[in-house]
Amino acid sequence: MARKKKKLRTSFRKNREVRTRENDLTKQYGEDAVEDHATGERISGKGKLTRKRTVAGAEIVEDEAGTYVLPEIDASVCRAGRVLRVQGLVSVVRDEAGEVFSCATRRLLKTMATDQRHVVAAGDHVWFRVEGKGEGIIERVEPRHGLLSRTSRGRQHVLVANVDQIIIVTSAAEPRIKPNLIDRMLLTSEKVDIRPVVCINKIDLVEPADLMPLVGVYSQLGYQVLMVSATTGQNVDQLRELVTGRDSVLTGQSGVGKSSLLNSIEPGLGLRVQTVSGESQKGRHTTTTAELFPLEGGGHVIDTPGIRQFQLWDVIPEEVAGFFRELRPYVSRCRFPDCTHTHEDFCAVKDAVADGRIDTRRYESYVQIATGDDA
Repeated sequence: MARKKKKLRTSFRKNREVRTRENDLTKQYGEDAVEDHATGERISGKGKLTRKRTVAGAEIVEDEAGTYVLPEIDASVCRAGRVLRVQGLVSVVRDEAGEVFSCATRRLLKTMATDQRHVVAAGDHVWFRVEGKGEGIIERVEPRHGLLSRTSRGRQHVLVANVDQIIIVTSAAEPRIKPNLIDRMLLTSEKVDIRPVVCINKIDLVEPADLMPLVGVYSQLGYQVLMVSATTGQNVDQLRELVTGRDSVLTGQSGVGKSSLLNSIEPGLGLRVQTVSGESQKGRHTTTTAELFPLEGGGHVIDTPGIRQFQLWDVIPEEVAGFFRELRPYVSRCRFPDCTHTHEDFCAVKDAVADGRIDTRRYESYVQIATGDDA
């Protein structure tokens, strides 16, 4: 006896099916108002505008992106692959044999209700069905881990998925270093449990001793800090050793030299690079989309577009202090259990800052993040 497939009732985006516009407007001109039955349809019913659908053979899964429905796929006609990059409606997928396909996304995946801005992201493990030469349709996105996300228009923008290490690239000069952006990246890595590495590029442009106060603060907190130069090759070998055998993502503001570092690590990539604007000292957007590259020595690395602002996803002000390593030991010592560590009296965190046990700049970064100011 055949086993009955499991059916799940799940939510879809509102007005999943758009009503077609009436074309005979001339005929209707001058007549009484035409009754529009579709606008009066109950959303909770079974009509075309319903927000609910039944998906056969599906299962509910939960990962770092939340709880969602995982559709059933036919493994006999589908291939497993990994998304290299997403360009508009097309996802470039590499299968297990190394063949590359340009894939559309199954409509079912795109219309199910979700907080995510995009259904597919670079680094995703997917199942896709081949449709023609070099083309296919993504049927399912496998559960994720190691997500690097930010808030975009109130929704979750997954930059990359399935990484176990984040290389936070900044520059000693041109453009100037932005410690608050580093802190936001470190907070995200603490939240999703991704190993962070602070990588300061272009150290050939400054006196290394000038960077020691900043390097010392992060090192004392247990973060690995690597000072490199893509131009001179200084410490590039150490960076190559860090990414080999791992799934890493390079992220940071525009112009810090992420693509240049990748070219130094893997010379065969030949990624396009640009100089920093001489007037604004801001980087130019050279990389336009996140892209995954397999490494000859094993592992993968994902290059990402430059970030000028990084709004944290799914982080409320009350939990920000817990993601700052140096603040954690003092949070429970405050007199008031709901202490925000910004203006209250008898605050153990503020006392630690005054005594020099917590770096003042890091504390100011905490206040900026906790109060909701943009980076």
